Amino acid sequence: MKLLNNKILIKSLGYDALGMLTMAIPFAGPFLDLLWAPYAAKKMREMYPGKKGKLASIIVFLEEILPGTDVIPSFTLMYFYTYVWKKEKQDEPRIIEVESY
Repeated sequence: MKLLNNKILIKSLGYDALGMLTMAIPFAGPFLDLLWAPYAAKKMREMYPGKKGKLASIIVFLEEILPGTDVIPSFTLMYFYTYVWKKEKQDEPRIIEVESY
């Protein structure tokens, strides 16, 4: 599972770099964002299934489409939220009964 997490982190960094690259292209950058925003939302949805993937895809779409917000590394933040910061609930302790003879 750790190897899979590393692949997702590398993908996240790459997608964020591509999203930020459009800021470096004068005049054409905002128009490229119009193409990049739906693609980024689709990729976010594929990387993170379920409710959090839906919400993250909406957020990344808005982040990419709005001017001046390309500096937010939304893919990387989602990776850290999913695999680093979020604490899973631990199961409550169970009592296992063992019979002895």
